Amino acid sequence: MALRHAVLAALLDEELSGYQLAKSFDAGVANFWHALPQQLYAELAKLEKEGLVAGREVVQDTRPNKRLFKVTEAGHDELQQFTATATKPSFIRDDLLVKVQAVDHVDADEVIAQLTERAVFAEAKIELFDGLLRQMRGGRSEEEFLHHGGRIGPYLTCLRGLAFEQGNRDWCRRSAAVLRGMRTARAEP
Repeated sequence: MALRHAVLAALLDEELSGYQLAKSFDAGVANFWHALPQQLYAELAKLEKEGLVAGREVVQDTRPNKRLFKVTEAGHDELQQFTATATKPSFIRDDLLVKVQAVDHVDADEVIAQLTERAVFAEAKIELFDGLLRQMRGGRSEEEFLHHGGRIGPYLTCLRGLAFEQGNRDWCRRSAAVLRGMRTARAEP
């Protein structure tokens, strides 16, 4: 997947400025695609040049003018072609896993601290996803929303982000507990 497809998908529901797109990425798209604001602005310019998004200038009285972008018919066609292509399996590439792999030969306290920190980060993301899911449901139960809601794609990707972070949190907590237990067992005579 290229950044272009993530940007096009993020623009499907409404016109957004580059700033709003960056916020949208932080809130929802970031659980499956990370991009810096500068990358998003550059990608918007490319997509507009290719005719996949259309931008329009909005004059503002008290602030600088801004550009709003929306997906064009060609952009929809691009997303259709993208969804029709085979998807490659994802894989994990994580520095923390390398550190855990090497933990028997390095300072375990450092690894335990990083596992604990990652678990706290995951817990914060879990709270964010829980809030986003509640907001999307709008007071409905999950089953009701999934059967009768509007666009469910963002909801399903948010569910995946939630499950991913729950898995991260649980694995980090368990791994830290195992390492603490081993450290204690080795310290006993």
